[in-house]
Amino acid sequence: MRAVLQALLVTFLWSTSYVLVKIGLREIPALTFAGIRYGLAFIVLLVVAARGGYIRGLRGIRGHTWFRLILLGLMFYTMTQGGNFLALKYLPAVSVNLLFSLTSIFVALIGIPTLGERPTALQWAGIWVALLGAMVYFYPVSFPAGQIVGLTAALVGLLANAASSVLGREINRQRDLEPIQVTLVSMGVGAFVLLVIGIRFQGLPQLTPTNWAIVGWLALVNTAFAFTLWNHTLRTLSAMESSIVNNTMLIQIPFLAMIFLGERINLKEIIGLVVAGLGTVIVQLARRDEEKGSGIGD
Repeated sequence: MRAVLQALLVTFLWSTSYVLVKIGLREIPALTFAGIRYGLAFIVLLVVAARGGYIRGLRGIRGHTWFRLILLGLMFYTMTQGGNFLALKYLPAVSVNLLFSLTSIFVALIGIPTLGERPTALQWAGIWVALLGAMVYFYPVSFPAGQIVGLTAALVGLLANAASSVLGREINRQRDLEPIQVTLVSMGVGAFVLLVIGIRFQGLPQLTPTNWAIVGWLALVNTAFAFTLWNHTLRTLSAMESSIVNNTMLIQIPFLAMIFLGERINLKEIIGLVVAGLGTVIVQLARRDEEKGSGIGD
């Protein structure tokens, strides 16, 4: 029960990230915002890794492993998180969350040619259920001109997120690096590139104390602390429990968006969210059951 409550706390923190990012984007450019957030989180993780002796273990990494870690950082942080922040600039938080919740579907599809993993019948069912939910949510498909940029950014981020998930699994299969080392290197690379691109094309604004509070909270609590606690809960929770808890974000974010952002959601959109969430749970559970049997972790 304690692990479930801790996992729910983590998902709540991650859900509040959408609200805090939307608020921060009123004054902070999207890519610069993302670069600062993950740059600060990298510094915290660097201190933790140094104290735990994980830095020394990076000296023996071979060239091709460095290349994959750098590629992972560019895909998961520069492209995925950059796309997420840009999407939140132009789209409602609920819509962005739904799109990124479809990551598990694209992971299953990308895994066919890259990992030789063909979806099971149950996974295919989950894929179609999730897509049906998304269709219900967005029907009729109509985006104002200003939202096309956000939709494009979300789709790029979604595909990069799926690709980075596959690459991350491939790296973890080697089992020659600790998860904290993989995260440290990839986050450092991705955050640096994000920050450089953000400052170059969007500038570095004067952050107010409120802005610094938002960025600091996102980096320290919603990133460093939340990911650490989530990994801790995975030692106790089953695949079904963690998947169900993680997908509660599809319900949490609409309520938070309505309360703090003034976003509105109708019955059709609620039905779409529930159906899409059910489909992603099915896909995730089927994949995790297979990985559990083969000894492969995320």
